[in-house]
Amino acid sequence: MQILIINGPNLNLLGRREPGIYGTRSFEDYLPELQEAFPDFAIEHFQSNHEGQLIDKLHEVGFAYHGIVLNAGGYTHTSVALADAIAGINTPVVEVHLSNLAAREEFRQRSLIGRHCVGCISGFKLESYRLALQYFQNQRPRRVGFRSGS
Repeated sequence: MQILIINGPNLNLLGRREPGIYGTRSFEDYLPELQEAFPDFAIEHFQSNHEGQLIDKLHEVGFAYHGIVLNAGGYTHTSVALADAIAGINTPVVEVHLSNLAAREEFRQRSLIGRHCVGCISGFKLESYRLALQYFQNQRPRRVGFRSGS
């Protein structure tokens, strides 16, 4: 299964940025653990601080990959364009956040992208990514390019 993990703005600073909220490990340090834990997956990673690059990546893989794990960072709460990109592709997307959005500032409690995702996992720091991958692992195989009910 081809799975792409997309990280949005400021997630390149994981491990250094507000460690009390986001933890002390970088995503680059964590990724090999995910790849080892899910040997049947071809897991790729893409990170950008630029909204257009995130949208372009969704368009690039959104009709060919089996799943996308998306941590859109601050764009979760502001980007209609990112929400439209998710709505326009067939690959199922799981929304992921390291912190518990329900316990954060009010503006962070609203997701513009969530309605177009198959689900949302938040609050488990880096383990949120593992939980998203477990979702894809537990799904019965389906043909690439098909997404049911979002």
